[in-house]
Amino acid sequence: MPSYSSTGVAPAPTASPSPALPAPRAGGPLAGRMFTALHDRKLVYNACWEDPALDREALGIVPDDHVLVITSGGCNALDYLLAGAGRVTAVDVNPRQNALLELKAAGVRRLAHAEFFELFGTGRSPRAGEMYRDALRQDLSPFARRYWDGHMDAFAGRGWRDSFYYRGTSGLLAKGLMLFLRHCKGLGPHLEELLDAPTLAHQRDLYESRRISDRLRSATRLASRPLALSLAGVPPEQRREIAEEYAGGTAQLVHDGLDAILGRLPLADNYFWRAYITGSYTPECCPEYLKAANFARLREALPRLDVRTATVTGHLTGAVDRPDVSKFVLLDHMDWMGWCDQAGLAAEWQAIVDAARPGARVIYRSAGLRTRYLDPVRVVHDGRTRRLTELLHRHPERAAALHERDRVHTYGSFHIADLP
Repeated sequence: MPSYSSTGVAPAPTASPSPALPAPRAGGPLAGRMFTALHDRKLVYNACWEDPALDREALGIVPDDHVLVITSGGCNALDYLLAGAGRVTAVDVNPRQNALLELKAAGVRRLAHAEFFELFGTGRSPRAGEMYRDALRQDLSPFARRYWDGHMDAFAGRGWRDSFYYRGTSGLLAKGLMLFLRHCKGLGPHLEELLDAPTLAHQRDLYESRRISDRLRSATRLASRPLALSLAGVPPEQRREIAEEYAGGTAQLVHDGLDAILGRLPLADNYFWRAYITGSYTPECCPEYLKAANFARLREALPRLDVRTATVTGHLTGAVDRPDVSKFVLLDHMDWMGWCDQAGLAAEWQAIVDAARPGARVIYRSAGLRTRYLDPVRVVHDGRTRRLTELLHRHPERAAALHERDRVHTYGSFHIADLP
């Protein structure tokens, strides 16, 4: 019988009013419309693709911190709670991403760890529908209920996308890429060998002796096409950034990332790529929020989580009280804002400056090697207009050193900056 928790649970996190399903924005070239149609109608990310181990080091989270993070898959918002943040606000303009975080939070409150790990660790459970009806649905906001009422079959383990980690548009891309590597390139057994390698030296030896780098070339060309990148949540503006700044463009960036992941960095604890290669995490190789040793502590921390469906600017400027944020995690969304909405980017940074505590820290990632789109941004601080790049105190050496250890390795650069 299921061992759902029905007593002693924390209250559900606050969720913003449920929006209607957004319609695609009109206009723009075909690639832009394709990206918009996918992003505005689908769950894009089934997990976060930013390494929270690096974020913890970059942010230095303490109990007094209020962290604002773009939700994405919700994994890292939960990680920051475990890191000890006094408050975490997860903000996303795509309500499906927030619905996923709400489902995870409901699972932490209402399920035993074994059931929770079935859903979000194994990525499938024959009792997914039962768990949802009997324990999880009651904790969700109206939008999240409507969404999961029609999508819990993503956890059923049926069909060719037989894991939740092969669902969402990023999961569809992952499944397609893995099928190509396994069946067209014959790399299936070699990928398993790499995952099971007992040491990094053994992993590197396997990678080189099997000539895996050469066999990845056609796969990286496939993964760098506009449709594939749209499935991964990469808009045309970000592809432009890569093409202009990265030698060899998107295909080379993808290849270099896979080359580092499989050949230079240890796969033993790389749960990001394990999930996409196998469809599942393991109890030893999984995000911190899924580990049994952290489960009770995460349940106790959930009241400190707030989930909001809004833009960063909309949330910060629409708050009744000053948000008083000490740490901002902006992911890579400024890449596309910088190219197509410079006024919106400036408004967002003004909202950040106005809502930040003195000395607040901001981290962000970019597909490119630089973030030139920040150069024109001006904000008002202490009553006078200043260039944002002059206002920020950046830590490029520290950021570059952390970026080298990134287990995801799909970004061109990582950035750490402090406000005055």
